[in-house]
Amino acid sequence: MVTGASYGGNVALVTAVMYPERIRCAIDIYGPSNLVTFLERTASYRQDLRRVEYGDERDPKLRPFLERLAPLNNAASITKPLFVIQGENDPIVPRSESDQIVNAVRKNGAPVWYFVAKGERHGLSKKSNYDYRFYATVMFIKQFLLN
Repeated sequence: MVTGASYGGNVALVTAVMYPERIRCAIDIYGPSNLVTFLERTASYRQDLRRVEYGDERDPKLRPFLERLAPLNNAASITKPLFVIQGENDPIVPRSESDQIVNAVRKNGAPVWYFVAKGERHGLSKKSNYDYRFYATVMFIKQFLLN
């Protein structure tokens, strides 16, 4: 199993795309599914910092490279069970990043679990959401990793 949060969630998705034969399932916790759409939609105060880190999607030479790498644009390769966890009001990695990967992977017929944590931002601060995520993760692991 591969799992990651935020940029690590993107890495978990990339792993699910590139190495499906090496994993049984994946968990993406508020990770960008496409760095181009993420950079265009993240809070404006974060854009320049993230562009330095990931590359500038406005650069006509770099944009096609970022699009080629995007898990969203390679979602047909995600065939293993996927659990996506997202804060409803996340200004850092907008919910649209999770919505789009969930919709794309569901078209493959792969099992997709999706938990949108009500009233949460980037991370879970409410005990009820944290507990739900914990127990849902245990159930996901039991069903798709341990069986």
